[in-house]
Amino acid sequence: MRPVCLITGASAGIGAACARLAARRGYDLALTYNTDPKGAQAVAQDAQEAGAKTLILQADVADPAAIDALYARIDTTFGRLDALINNAGIVGQTARVTDLTHDRLRQIFDVNVIGAILVAQGAVNRMEPQGTGVIINISSVAARLGSANQYVDYAATKGAIDTFTKGLSDEVAPKGIRVMALAPGLIETDIHEKGGEPGRAARLGGSTPMGRAGTADEIAHAVLWLMSDEASYVTGSTLNVSGGR
Repeated sequence: MRPVCLITGASAGIGAACARLAARRGYDLALTYNTDPKGAQAVAQDAQEAGAKTLILQADVADPAAIDALYARIDTTFGRLDALINNAGIVGQTARVTDLTHDRLRQIFDVNVIGAILVAQGAVNRMEPQGTGVIINISSVAARLGSANQYVDYAATKGAIDTFTKGLSDEVAPKGIRVMALAPGLIETDIHEKGGEPGRAARLGGSTPMGRAGTADEIAHAVLWLMSDEASYVTGSTLNVSGGR
């Protein structure tokens, strides 16, 4: 029986790369998207060609009812959950802290922090009775660097994810569940375009110790290693995949 992995925000970027690789590594997949059904369908098609059974779910993780509904579908379709890649997240336009609005802060924390915590909660509720499971929370090196004059609010949400990862890990380790965060650095995905800087990864890539931006596939390989038995004694910390940044 193939293990089951839920990936939030799976229609593009890191989530899509993780889905394609997980399918090749033997996982069946529950894939969520919020606004890009065509992207999600393309990812699902690739995963199916690799042998995976797939379930596509539209879900805004800022909505608790949507999270409940997606888990109900997973329960009905698969009856178990072995891994969660907690990837869904948003970023606002580049701005200084003095320009941030309450509405923007509420939106980004609802998705990146509260949504991620509630999705992880649903995963734990299914993994604890099994006595096994892996949760990978996608963080960012922005949590360390602060992203001054750009995305301080986004960086703050990822700092919260790192702290949440440690706390949840300590709670569930005795139940056979591992929880890790993975912090990408400058990665070539469309998140930079969504933040108003489509060329950001290429422009800043040369400033990293390795002299280039990373790829979503490189992040996916690190995520799938953390999910594997090769990482069986790894939990409760954040892995930087950032070219030394």
